[in-house]
Amino acid sequence: MAGLFGDDDPPVQDAPPAPDGPGLFGDSLPAASMPTVQATPYRVLARKYRPTQFSDLIGQDAVVRTLRNAFALDRVAHAFMLTGVRGVGKTTTARIIARALNCVGPDGAGGPTTAPCGICSNCVGILADRHPDVTEMDAASNNGIEAIREIIEAVRFRPMQARTKVFILDEVHMLSKPAFNALLKTLEEPPGHVKFIFATTEIRKVPVTVLSRCQRFDLRRISVAELSAHYGAITAKEGKSIAPEALALIARAADGSARDGLSLLDQAIAQTPDGDLITAEAVIDMLGLADRSSVFDLFEAVMEGKPPAALAITDNAHARGADLGELLSDLLDLVHTVTRLKSVPGLREGSDLPEAERVRGAALADTLSMASLGRAWQMLLKGIAEVEQAPDRRAAAEMVLIRLCYVSELPPPGELVRRLLETPPTARATPQTAPAASVFASPPITGGSRAVGNGPPRIAPEPEIAPDIAPEPDIAPPHGPVLSSFRDVAALVAERREPTLHAHLVHSVHLVRFAPPVIEICPEPDTPRDLAARLSALLGEATGTRWTIALSSGPGEPTLADQGDAADHARRQDAETNPLVMAILKAFPGAKVEAVRDSAVDAYGLSNANAGPASLGGEAELAVDLPPPGGNDLDEPSDFWENTP
Repeated sequence: MAGLFGDDDPPVQDAPPAPDGPGLFGDSLPAASMPTVQATPYRVLARKYRPTQFSDLIGQDAVVRTLRNAFALDRVAHAFMLTGVRGVGKTTTARIIARALNCVGPDGAGGPTTAPCGICSNCVGILADRHPDVTEMDAASNNGIEAIREIIEAVRFRPMQARTKVFILDEVHMLSKPAFNALLKTLEEPPGHVKFIFATTEIRKVPVTVLSRCQRFDLRRISVAELSAHYGAITAKEGKSIAPEALALIARAADGSARDGLSLLDQAIAQTPDGDLITAEAVIDMLGLADRSSVFDLFEAVMEGKPPAALAITDNAHARGADLGELLSDLLDLVHTVTRLKSVPGLREGSDLPEAERVRGAALADTLSMASLGRAWQMLLKGIAEVEQAPDRRAAAEMVLIRLCYVSELPPPGELVRRLLETPPTARATPQTAPAASVFASPPITGGSRAVGNGPPRIAPEPEIAPDIAPEPDIAPPHGPVLSSFRDVAALVAERREPTLHAHLVHSVHLVRFAPPVIEICPEPDTPRDLAARLSALLGEATGTRWTIALSSGPGEPTLADQGDAADHARRQDAETNPLVMAILKAFPGAKVEAVRDSAVDAYGLSNANAGPASLGGEAELAVDLPPPGGNDLDEPSDFWENTP
């Protein structure tokens, strides 16, 4: 169709673009032009439920109480050091302190408070981590002196918006030594508008010079009961249902860290369909743990000496994905719990322990002896270390359990020694009269240790080495020590804190004649030349008498160290020939006499003339360490008693 002037129809124009703003008179845009609302990204539970008030902190009552009192009394320190394990709330507490210092309230006229409003510009900015006057720095990645110089430079300027400038340094122990040194002066005398808050998990790595300039707060581990209640409340807010046993498992796996437990709870919720109950079995599968009832069953099988039952339980746990090294750790924890229940029966009435520990744990505590529990603890402790080093963790863990099963049939070492002592006197040689001694036998690997005090082995005393010339009467000044032998002189030198002189007297000096106030000695060639003068001056000052130290070329007596070694060797030989010790060494091949300790000898290993004979009141202590099960050549533990005389 032709146009008005006979030309062709104009081409069809495209529709005009949609307006990108409100209309001329402020009317709204058409519905088609409204921007699409983006879905809010998911926030993990650890961030979603991060405490924003002091009252939200769980398990830190002492810290919260101190901070509230400090704000109420206007005694807020200029530097804080927050320490504790990961996930207990160190950084969260630092941010709450920063908001408490700078909150101005809804009306903008408020001051520092322990209950920040959360709606003023300062609170909102600090919560969003975008406030210009609150600087949070990770010292692990900014540990050089350059980062600290930037902080020192920023300290000089007053805050732009807030009342107080706050510098939060997380993992402050990672700072280098120059960085710490650069911070010291500013940290000691900061401007009034500046606060420092440090957080660390390794408080021992922080220099003492920094700690002394801070107010320290130790955030403790959160108990299992507190974590369970906290996680239960969060699960209810999320509209989910969880079994109490599952909550206990997550709280125990958190190991006192609220953040770690929330991460586990997040994972447990994610793997459970909507509307379903989060069960303990699901949490066990998620964590790769063994069921708590299985741990009790395993412990009972081990303590009853039933290897087939114990290995069947470990096979089931391994098939479900449980790590047998963690299973041994659970056993170790159970041994500790049962030992506590046996030591403190009142714990059975408390609410801190789960029902299984209170019922089955209490029954085990009534059945097992303290000796058996202590032996199981030691073997598990060393067994876990073996598992960590073994190429096959499962095989190593099973070997530990098998050893535990067989050692359960053995009597405690105390019972062993008691039975040996009950052997008829005709079967043992008559011991010689001697001072009381302690005989210590140690095995090559592991075992229990007990002390017995009836019927002590008697060791022949070391004879005194008589001097060539009889000493003159003792010198006893009115206010001085009595020196009746060269050993008394050496002991006096040790009391006067002269370690070098004392070492030479013990190891390098041979006594030729002791006739106070004259001492004749023969020093070895490497002895200092001024030894005689130093010894004479020390004795004169201590006794108030002039002493003469003469040097001789005679052979003299053996040194005190040589005399002590000879006496110790003699005591060891007597101990090894003692009938009781010989019976123990025969019963446990691989054990050996490690040391013989005599209560009637002095610090130099020589007989003490003032101690008196052991038969007048001394008592021997016999400590025996047993070799590990399988370390002897007996086919069964019961064969020992058949071969004991």
